[in-house]
Amino acid sequence: MDVRALIAGIRDGATPATDDLMQFAAGLADGRVSDAQAGAFAMAVCLRGLSDAGRVALTCGMRDSGRTLDWDLPGAVVDKHSTGGVGDCVSLILAPMLAACGVYVPMISGRGLGHTGGTLDKLEAIPGVTTDVDEARLRQIVGDVGCAIVGAGGGIAPADRRLYAIRDVTATVASVDLITASILSKKLAAGLDAMVLDVKVGSGAFMKSRADAAALATALVDTATGAGCPTAALLTDMDQPLAPALGNATELAICMAVLEGDGAAAPRLTELCLSLGATLLTLAGQGDGARDRLAATLTNGQAMDRFARMVHALGGPPDMGDDWRTHLPDAPVQRVVAATADGHVTAINGEALGLAVVGLGGGRAVEADRINPAVGLTSVASLGQRITKGDPLAIVQAADENSAEAAAAAVRAAMSLGDAPQAGPLILDRISK
Repeated sequence: MDVRALIAGIRDGATPATDDLMQFAAGLADGRVSDAQAGAFAMAVCLRGLSDAGRVALTCGMRDSGRTLDWDLPGAVVDKHSTGGVGDCVSLILAPMLAACGVYVPMISGRGLGHTGGTLDKLEAIPGVTTDVDEARLRQIVGDVGCAIVGAGGGIAPADRRLYAIRDVTATVASVDLITASILSKKLAAGLDAMVLDVKVGSGAFMKSRADAAALATALVDTATGAGCPTAALLTDMDQPLAPALGNATELAICMAVLEGDGAAAPRLTELCLSLGATLLTLAGQGDGARDRLAATLTNGQAMDRFARMVHALGGPPDMGDDWRTHLPDAPVQRVVAATADGHVTAINGEALGLAVVGLGGGRAVEADRINPAVGLTSVASLGQRITKGDPLAIVQAADENSAEAAAAAVRAAMSLGDAPQAGPLILDRISK
């Protein structure tokens, strides 16, 4: 492979050869491709794009640049991926629900990014939990419990890790082709039989427009399916937080309520878990009665049992299912953000709320920042909710009075009151091959 010729071809609009893209990904992992060449490649793809076949080839090459998993289990191996939003703690509920339905979920997840929270950070709000496990331990937990939510080990998709770091400093992050290859290379390395994607669109999502979200969802579904993994995507609304809480322990408390069978604690969150789960079980050939079976795991305690066993296997307390309230940290300062007028909630700037949580210490402004798991927002008002002057728009959970006041001001600025808005659907579209 001549890296310079590959870059020049993409720059000039030529369709790169599949083998060249596979070799390029291998070169990213083993150092044969320089940083300068990787940056030039990313810019060429960002400006000119790849063909559908090229996107599949790059994704598979990045997937195969490190170790990949295969499984010998008495059920399908499945996973879910979300493009990120606020109050989005679906994974913590859906993984044990799926495990209770007889499929296996080796969920490789991430940490907070920008204004959105990270599944690993939320799970690690439980004392003792570590999501950094080796492959042998991952296999043991998945086999015994049915699900494990862990971080990507150093050997998973090293080509993506290197290319992403270069994209981050070369203004080439915003490419559907490169985003697709980055997301899927890590997920497909887990050896999946089926996958469902939750592509967010709205004020709290990275994709603000429905057209952009649909383009990304289509690219992800086409590429994953082309790589041999049956995949479907749901386009879902993120014009308001998915759960009425933002943060780490704050969102985890909502998850525990849902796992106890209290769907009313977060109706939109519960509905999305059921819809994503039913879609995934159908892809895995287990669609008959899928939604009812998933719902039953929340009412009969089976999903909570799987979650509690997973937590204990990851180093957490053995009684998380029975006594979870004693294990989650509380913030020392609570500040009610009271409405200053009557009206309905007409708009919520989800990104601003997410950044308010980061300002409280519930996310990272820089990579080295340590997260305070206790801080965040609770009792967040929903879109369309009728508010009377003095009613809470949210309750700030803070480490000190100064950060509480700053977060309260951010919440007031992020929420608009007026006439009742027309309610939109939670699921905007479904995309499949």
